Amino acid sequence: MSKSLSGKIAVVTGASRGIGRSIAETLAAKGALVAVHYGKSKGPAEEVVAKIKAAGGDAFAVGADLAKKGAAQALFAAVDQELKQRTGDTKFDILVNNAGIAPFVNFADTTEEILDEIYTVNVRSLFLITQEAVKRLRDNGRIISTSSGVVRTPLPAVAAYSMLKAPLDNLAKSLAVELGPRGITVNTVAPGVINTDMAADFVNNAEGQAFAISKQALKRIGQPDDVADVVAFLAGPDSRWVTGQTIDVTGGSVITFA
Repeated sequence: MSKSLSGKIAVVTGASRGIGRSIAETLAAKGALVAVHYGKSKGPAEEVVAKIKAAGGDAFAVGADLAKKGAAQALFAAVDQELKQRTGDTKFDILVNNAGIAPFVNFADTTEEILDEIYTVNVRSLFLITQEAVKRLRDNGRIISTSSGVVRTPLPAVAAYSMLKAPLDNLAKSLAVELGPRGITVNTVAPGVINTDMAADFVNNAEGQAFAISKQALKRIGQPDDVADVVAFLAGPDSRWVTGQTIDVTGGSVITFA
């Protein structure tokens, strides 16, 4: 694999499993030092770090519960400490905002508590983490956030999640303009149904798989690597002229009336 990210440092939130894990492993394989963020379970994050190191890469785990106040500061206190020990500085190059939750609760059953939790983890914490990151991000850096295909084609079973992924795309456009003079690109990726724990209701039964595939131009269930490879492109030098964009990674879901 090309070491196009050699010498770069990446922070990936929600990197202990699923899409985030694949992103962390892919960026590390391309040469980046990766901060593997976890919310509550340290063990899986340490497994990701161990796998990266076994493959010849480098990484470290950092924890912060994004549902709590002060999460952004807690995350970067841990990142800063580790980077100072390794590099003598707190600067880094790539932020991947991947952490998120997606309770399968329909509109009628969405309580105030559920709505607040989705907003806090998926929107508020991402905004505040990005604020902190920008203070440390080197010029010509990269910010990539995991949005969702449900922004374009909302899923009634997750009405609140569908609604609260849209702000990520809007923020990317705003930040692309604000940070453009520094050469920093800001983009989002919008996955569809991907074979992860979050999409287990779709991918773990024949009916769910058939439904998902029926909506896609590419007739298979997406894998975490399908998203990670797009993120790696956006994190690398070849994406230097791409900013303020949402890259659809849904396998061509619901693109016609057919």
